Amino acid sequence: MSLILRVAARGDGVADDGRHAPLSAPGDTLTDAGEVVPGPHHQAPPCRHFPDCGGCQLQHLDDESYAGFVADRIAGALDAQGLSAPLRPTLLSPPRTRRRATLHAERGLLGFTAEASHRIVDMRECHILAPPLFALVAPLRALFQKLGLKRRADVHLALADQGPDILVTGFAPEGLAAAEAITAFCERHAVARLSLDDGLGPETRWEPQPVTITLSGIPVAFPPGGFLQATSQGEDALVAAVREAVGDARTVADLFAGLGTFALALPARVYAAEGARDAITALKSAAAMRARPIFTEHRDLFRRPLTVAELDRFDAIVLDPPRAGAREQAAALADCTVASIAYVSCNPSSFARDAKAMVAGGWRIDWIQPVGQFRWSTHVELAARFVR
Repeated sequence: MSLILRVAARGDGVADDGRHAPLSAPGDTLTDAGEVVPGPHHQAPPCRHFPDCGGCQLQHLDDESYAGFVADRIAGALDAQGLSAPLRPTLLSPPRTRRRATLHAERGLLGFTAEASHRIVDMRECHILAPPLFALVAPLRALFQKLGLKRRADVHLALADQGPDILVTGFAPEGLAAAEAITAFCERHAVARLSLDDGLGPETRWEPQPVTITLSGIPVAFPPGGFLQATSQGEDALVAAVREAVGDARTVADLFAGLGTFALALPARVYAAEGARDAITALKSAAAMRARPIFTEHRDLFRRPLTVAELDRFDAIVLDPPRAGAREQAAALADCTVASIAYVSCNPSSFARDAKAMVAGGWRIDWIQPVGQFRWSTHVELAARFVR
């Protein structure tokens, strides 16, 4: 008999004798035969699709052990780079609050794929999606059957100010019958926008009002398939951490700015750089409408990161790179002399790699705020403050 001590990065429990056990929680007992005996932190998974559906990997963990898993992922990534930092208590988003997700459709099936597989798990219930998005699953399944969908398509769902926003990639039916079916579906289910993309870019088939997402009280045009934080609670947690990290800085550079999640939340003069043209155009327009002192630039920060001289013009830096991190930008950040840096990351491993370069340049990680907005998944986010 051995005791499960922690949950590893891919979701398996790790026992005190080194064995790994799927679907185990800290405090469970692992028998010599490999059977898991549930302990105090092992809960009954709420969804009938678990563990087949790949949308969740950790529904068997209670909130205490899941929050511990999120923090352990970050601490483990730092330790692998020879680093450590103060970790604040993990902030978890509640069930049924995900406002952005990508489902997959094919031959009458619609849902997430199975874990480590391309097989679609036909979704009949979901404990992570926001109710307005889950309410579209059955109607979308029926619509795709009516439109004759046979090959696989991806369905990108987001909850905008006006209601659900839908982008279907890999499928673009033509003809009057298809147009009438799409219009009737959107009217019946109060869809804010439906766009189709068969490889040549999104084509909007329904949008009675311009679709927006409100960030820090400011409506911003939301492009089809645009990025927003997975939950409003996660967004609030990350924005609060960034605002604290930059303090009373008068000038801030927001790198990988997206639609302006952080730029619009800062009471400062902001330079916002972003490689996606539709996102930075939307931010520029929103800032101009509200006379906000935000200067935007369409800039590929992987090919053309800000130089040390450019960075040193600001009091503070905010960056929120994609999963690959910001290796090229981190090299310049290591040598700059701004007062503080707020680094938001959706990948503890790439964050720790970049942090190592910055620490080698004389920076210190003041604190890290773990955020679990992809509830019951192994996907972890964080916000960190660096100071000299």
